[in-house]
Amino acid sequence: MKVSKFGASATAALLAGTMLSGIAGAQTAPAPAAPRAAAPQAGAPQAAAPETPVPVAAPVTRAIKSLRVEGSQRIEPDTVLSYTKLRVGQAYTNETLDQALRDLLASDFFADVSIAGVESGDIVIRIRENPVINRIVLEGNKRLKSDKITKEIKLAPRQIFTRTAVRQDVARIVELYRRQGRFGASIEPKMVALDQNRVDVVFEISEGPKSKVRQINIIGNEVFDDDKLREQMATKQARLFRLLSSNTSYDQDRMAYDQQKMRQFYLTEGYADFKVTSAVAELSPDKSDFIITYVVEEGPRYKFGDVTVDSSIRDFNNEALAKGLAIKKGDWYNAKLVESSVDSLSETAGLFGYAFTEVNPEFQRDRETLTMSLNFNIAEAKRSYVERIDINGNTNTQDKVIRREIRLSEGDAFNSFQVKRSQDRINSLGFFQEKFEIKQTPGSAPDRVVLTADVEEKSTGELQLSAGFSSLESFIVQASIRQRNFRGKGQELRASVNYSSYSKSVELGFTEPYLFDKNIAIGGDIFRRDYNSFNYVGDDRKTTYSQVSTGFQIRAGIPLTEYWSASARYGLTFDDVSLDSQYFTGGQCDVVKAGRYLCEAIGNRATSSVGYSLIFDSLNSRLRPSRGQRLVLSQDFAGLGGDVRYIRTRFDADKYWGLGGGFILSASVEGGYIHSLEGSRGPGIDKVRITDRFYLGEPEFRGFDIRGVGPRVQRIQYTTVDGKQVLDTDKNNIIDDALGGRAYYSGRLELEIPLSAGARELGLRPSIYLQTGALFGITKPRPTIEFETVNGVVQPKVSPVLDTAGNPLYYFTQADGNQVVTSCPAGIPDASGTCNGGSGNTALTTTQLPFKEQFVGNSAKPRLSIGAGVNWTSPFGPLRIDLAYALLKDKGDDTKLITFNVGTSF
Repeated sequence: MKVSKFGASATAALLAGTMLSGIAGAQTAPAPAAPRAAAPQAGAPQAAAPETPVPVAAPVTRAIKSLRVEGSQRIEPDTVLSYTKLRVGQAYTNETLDQALRDLLASDFFADVSIAGVESGDIVIRIRENPVINRIVLEGNKRLKSDKITKEIKLAPRQIFTRTAVRQDVARIVELYRRQGRFGASIEPKMVALDQNRVDVVFEISEGPKSKVRQINIIGNEVFDDDKLREQMATKQARLFRLLSSNTSYDQDRMAYDQQKMRQFYLTEGYADFKVTSAVAELSPDKSDFIITYVVEEGPRYKFGDVTVDSSIRDFNNEALAKGLAIKKGDWYNAKLVESSVDSLSETAGLFGYAFTEVNPEFQRDRETLTMSLNFNIAEAKRSYVERIDINGNTNTQDKVIRREIRLSEGDAFNSFQVKRSQDRINSLGFFQEKFEIKQTPGSAPDRVVLTADVEEKSTGELQLSAGFSSLESFIVQASIRQRNFRGKGQELRASVNYSSYSKSVELGFTEPYLFDKNIAIGGDIFRRDYNSFNYVGDDRKTTYSQVSTGFQIRAGIPLTEYWSASARYGLTFDDVSLDSQYFTGGQCDVVKAGRYLCEAIGNRATSSVGYSLIFDSLNSRLRPSRGQRLVLSQDFAGLGGDVRYIRTRFDADKYWGLGGGFILSASVEGGYIHSLEGSRGPGIDKVRITDRFYLGEPEFRGFDIRGVGPRVQRIQYTTVDGKQVLDTDKNNIIDDALGGRAYYSGRLELEIPLSAGARELGLRPSIYLQTGALFGITKPRPTIEFETVNGVVQPKVSPVLDTAGNPLYYFTQADGNQVVTSCPAGIPDASGTCNGGSGNTALTTTQLPFKEQFVGNSAKPRLSIGAGVNWTSPFGPLRIDLAYALLKDKGDDTKLITFNVGTSF
């Protein structure tokens, strides 16, 4: 007896035939003679002749004398026998042997199985084992990586090869390609035999083209055209401008989603009876395109009828609740308004302590008047109390860091507003993943609620080395280490080193948000900052003054209310302001080269200041807010010792609105003023030093260059054109120095635009914005030099050259032709410095070509810019690109169309 796996049914038929032959043989064998019956007596009734029973052959049973396995290589004979019920000494029949064959083949270990010795009882099971897979080879797959396929299929090296598993894996690979929209993909499996009963399994893949959605047809729509309805769908028709879109491929799940989106759209437009009666996707014969057809029934359009609230909670005023809803009688029916009204009523109940209030809208449809009346039924509920607060998932952050942000305590009356506020405060810590929510579950009694904060920690330590290029500061190198949750206590520790063409700094800082577990924040910073200011000669930057600041600041803050807080600070800074050597002549600052305003800035001074801030903060997140507002009023008084005295006042206000659909609108207003407490420093000299003033421009005011807004001095040279003296107004030849201002204001209105899920995963956040602002309020500086005008022509200025003591210098020519510089107006100085001789010497002079200085930009007139930008968290580091155009500007303002900033982490 022998059978293969694929011939099991033939073997069963053969066994059945053998049994039937045995039965037939039993029926034709001679039957034993029956005894003759007695003749019936006369008159006696005759009994019916008994029916002759049909004999049934009993199964032939034999006993197994011996049992062995032939052909096993990897599998032990005992293991082979364990898959059967055959044992030595056991009786067996043909059915028993047939079941043994089926059991062995069902194990998937054997390609062929046969049984010999059936008649004698010496049973021999002959097997041919399935081969072992040596390797899996994928050929032809380009659009789907091999690692994505191999993790989905079940066949793997060192496993047993079976044709059933191959067929299943082929089906899996086909399904993978269909998920990618490649319905024309085909897979041809092949087996390559190797020695030692091993095989290579080769899947030859023909991927085929991507099956696109060529057309989306909608039948039955009359109110809205096809294009309007297609806009609601995630699936898009394949067009040339959508080459990079993944939504043009067919997806059955996306098709179901599109039907739901259509229904939601109609429900928000008042069509409460809308339905999709059929949705069919047809694949073209070449399997390259799909045509999707929807059949819809729009139905009539409804308006809202009477809107009422029926509350079983006695504390609620039903009429007041109904009036507070966004739904008004006579408005077009909108399902979204119904959902938002349910949420609003639930939140209102939560404010009064009812945690698990059920709000059920009851619809009353009037098909004659086409109105939809609504009754919001608020079920009876008990006021809830917080039974306990559970915090899970925090492995590094201590419980108290989270609990101190929760505005409810165990035993307090439940309040949904306080729960939401607690959620926002925990999100603002920045220690946990976004979309964190505090869950509410029933407690041990109907009036008890358990608050559960399931947090998922994220990395709060940052170690960054970066290099990049900025339109602000050219080449940049930064190194910083920061831990925002130091020791899991919410403390912040930071250190940074920055180096660029125009600034260098080293800073160390530490902040303890809860001193001695009290709601008092304290922190401090020490720093060394080296800043090089510059001016423009055309488009070229030239360094002007260098400001080296060394100092420290300590600060403390306390909350006043839930949203109001106050902070105080003290700082001490030592400034060393110097000019580049090119602006010095004879060891003195040359006002002709530098300008009086820069020479006046030179010097060493100490600034000792104390300040405070009042802060109102209701933002839902300090990292990426989408709603709420923040107001800051700050004042700093310099003069508590030191060399500088002033009062600096600043105001900053930000407001965010979540408009729905991912759109976030924000408005920002800020302003500041510095009032000097010092006396006059001379005519034409402002009381506030140039290093203490405000500056406005890039990056705060996009559309303008760095320090591009506000008061400035422009030095314009005279030139001769066609024999006439004129000003050289070529921008490349104008020296432009920004002076800063004592007062400024700025405002911005910005709309963040949502993108698809894929773009959000890439870290793209585009926005459009409108900005305005101005910088002004300083004293007009004195002219650097006065030029004489003769007959309408500005004459060069000839000035004597002075020594370090302020004495004019002269020169005379020796016999050998060399010129010697001396301070003697006449004669030659001897060893003691006495001038001997009467011959006069020639005065040493310098000639300054004429130029005109104009003071511009000192105006409160608003500047205005409009633009668009995008933030991108790229693999190379954070990138910000802005395209902004200045609509309004003042004379002298420096505008800039494109700005960017990029860095690379490594």
